[in-house]
Amino acid sequence: MDILLIAVAALLGLYMAWNIGANDVANSMADAVGSGALSVKQAVILAGICEFAGAVLVGSHVTDTVRSGIVDPNMLAALPGITPSEAATLMVIGMTAALLSSAFWLHFSSWTGMPVSTTHSIVGAIAGFGIVAAGWHSVNWHKMGQIVASWFISPIVGGLLAFLLFKFISHAILMQDRPARAAIKYTPFIVFLMAGVVTLATIYKGLTHVIKNLGWMNDQVSLLIALGISILSWIVSSRLIRKKLEGKERLPLPQQLALVEEVYTPIVIVSSCAVAFAHGANDVANSVGPLAAVAHIVQNGSIEMQVGVPFWILALGGGGIVLGLATFGYKVMDTVGTKITEITPSRGVAADLAATATVLVCTRLKLPVSTTHTLVGAILGIGLARGLGGVNRAVTRKIFGSWLFTVPAAALLSMLLFLLCHLFFFDLVKSVIETNARL
Repeated sequence: MDILLIAVAALLGLYMAWNIGANDVANSMADAVGSGALSVKQAVILAGICEFAGAVLVGSHVTDTVRSGIVDPNMLAALPGITPSEAATLMVIGMTAALLSSAFWLHFSSWTGMPVSTTHSIVGAIAGFGIVAAGWHSVNWHKMGQIVASWFISPIVGGLLAFLLFKFISHAILMQDRPARAAIKYTPFIVFLMAGVVTLATIYKGLTHVIKNLGWMNDQVSLLIALGISILSWIVSSRLIRKKLEGKERLPLPQQLALVEEVYTPIVIVSSCAVAFAHGANDVANSVGPLAAVAHIVQNGSIEMQVGVPFWILALGGGGIVLGLATFGYKVMDTVGTKITEITPSRGVAADLAATATVLVCTRLKLPVSTTHTLVGAILGIGLARGLGGVNRAVTRKIFGSWLFTVPAAALLSMLLFLLCHLFFFDLVKSVIETNARL
């Protein structure tokens, strides 16, 4: 019977990962697709490879049982008259309900083409089951407050940084009389920044658990590695850009601008792939963390704050993410990449650089931010750099509305599913846990 319970949880985990691929992963490639640097098919293939590699090769093998410490399992164990096996049963039912409800919300959001935060969905769902199972006091409201604050902090910071970056690119290169010559001078600097930020983001967002096992990999070494890669990227890009644009400053202005955008095309592709790799490494545990918790509790009959994530669960999460991206990701790609504002390769580079830098800094400051919110904010900043008319305000309002509804919608759905599962499956799950606890 325990195998059946784990199999059901695995299917739910796969469904959750599918929805993450359809919604979250699509964001990482939205700039490349919206700018025309990649077709949807090419983006799906590249993002699929990068996401799966990040998830399976360097994805976290240890995950918090309760995402971000939103619900304290000790609160369940401290309920009056409850036994350890009953507390474990509540946790299994609650995490299953949270997994399914957050997946439902992500599915609905992807179906409507709205980019929402996977992390916020699972956090809201876990808070919902915690309130029903153990009361309001079981939820870490301070942490919830930080998450609500991140709704405003990350898009504003990402948007402001993207606004400034694109203003620099516009004035220094695109608005010059000879943009080809200006691109030779300034674009290697953009590549230098991009290489450094992407390297540090990959280290801190994607290789965190590997770094913990390497005593010599400290902040100073990470910075030196990023600096070395940045300098190398500067040298290589300077030569390639000069080879492509030198002598082209006498061409008509439209042709020069087209050549400059061609220079930015491979940059936006590389940055999008790096974002996808780091996302797969960092967020796969978000999709399968509840599954790992359920499997551990069912097999051992005990609740732990941290549990191991077996390879098969990581592979399941990575495979589900790729499947979701391939089958449904085009909707969110279309919204983020084409409907907010017009994106060119140079604008996509500015948005990717701004979003990656914002998430990197907030990660180091331990602020809970959403990559989705940050990237959408960055794209809005790109649009606003061209004036208010450069942004589709109707689409923007819908996106903001979906953000505001994510946590309460996932929480309410989780409450309902928890009550139904408790009513119909409590005794069955409890008997399986008690049997395994005696073994």
